[in-house]
Amino acid sequence: MSLLDRLTEEATRRISSETSRRSLLGLVGAALVGGVVYPLLPVARKSNNADVDNGTASDAPQLTSVNDPRSCDYWRYCAIDGWLCSCCGGSHKSCPPGTVPSPVTWVGTCLNPNDGKSYIISYNDCCGVQGCGRCSCHRNEGERPQYRPSLSNDINWCLGGEQLAYNCSTAVLIGEA
Repeated sequence: MSLLDRLTEEATRRISSETSRRSLLGLVGAALVGGVVYPLLPVARKSNNADVDNGTASDAPQLTSVNDPRSCDYWRYCAIDGWLCSCCGGSHKSCPPGTVPSPVTWVGTCLNPNDGKSYIISYNDCCGVQGCGRCSCHRNEGERPQYRPSLSNDINWCLGGEQLAYNCSTAVLIGEA
């Protein structure tokens, strides 16, 4: 008999003499449950800035400046969800040519780090042309559940008008909060 066979047999006999069937089943059950629960544990994941939809990093918003309307970190974008009109031919407060602002909007209150004041921002979807697909920005600070639709950014607000196709989103300053 080889050495490996002898060691395996001795280990198996020792385990069987020291454990019962119930404890072995308990260990196997714990291992199965642990294997299922393990993926649910929290993990810190580093976020990349590449646009997942089309895989181009050059068009992705860069988290560089709170004063740059082409950056997802722009202070007015605290509750925006969608493509930035400032990367799609418009600006942070106007729709690109060929699109119209949606008749209904959602609102958010954002803190301007330059003066320390909070401002009410109206987020308008620009409608009429298919999505531009550049500078995707999803920030959900202060977002509310769907039962408060005026404070939810997960709705296609173009459905309230004549032009149904979503293109991009703007952030229009309404006034001081």
